[in-house]
Amino acid sequence: MTGSTGGSGREWREPWWARAGQAVRAYVRSAPGSYAWLAVLLVTTQIIRHVDHATADRILERRSTNLHHLQVSPVRVLVTSALWIAGGGWPTYFVLYNLFHVPVERWLGSLRWISVAMIAHVGATYLSEGVLGWAIHRGLAPAKAVYTLDYGVSYALAGVVGVMAYLIVKPWRYLYVAGVLAVYVLGVHQHRDYTSIGHLSAALIGLACYPITRGRPGAFDPVATARALWRRVRGR
Repeated sequence: MTGSTGGSGREWREPWWARAGQAVRAYVRSAPGSYAWLAVLLVTTQIIRHVDHATADRILERRSTNLHHLQVSPVRVLVTSALWIAGGGWPTYFVLYNLFHVPVERWLGSLRWISVAMIAHVGATYLSEGVLGWAIHRGLAPAKAVYTLDYGVSYALAGVVGVMAYLIVKPWRYLYVAGVLAVYVLGVHQHRDYTSIGHLSAALIGLACYPITRGRPGAFDPVATARALWRRVRGR
């Protein structure tokens, strides 16, 4: 008696949606910190969206890294201020996190990545608020500016944007650095406020984090990647 598998001889493959789901899960697991942070930002964004303006102002004021709070509760506000979005909206930051945070976390590892982000966040906060404090002391800003709202994830993002330069191969690294500096210097020139100074400071802090990147494998060649993608598109 002979047996039969009943098959057609073709190798069974999972449906495309199952393979896509597995690819997405693997991609998210490769940068757990970035996506956990995005999840928190999604929750806090929804909170602000569903409360009235007065309540939103109270919530954000308690988490503001202004001069007053940096004197009385610096650790609390430095941590909690990085859990809220100041402008741009969550979808915008979802894109920015995937462009910068995710590849840097995958490259450096979660511990080194979050170290860069927090060094930039804390350093740029103190530098920008220091400039504001100097302006208040010189009479260039009102005394009530010590209570100015200052929160959000943009300083940490700028730091990661800066350190990402060391993932890019030369000579494209130099072009990338020139572009990053041009964007943030232009921001200072246009706005002339402590926030734009904070963004530039954070990007420079990220560039100064080169020692953290030493010994990390991997490099990104944008031209080679574009050529490979073009060959794949033409080959279809």
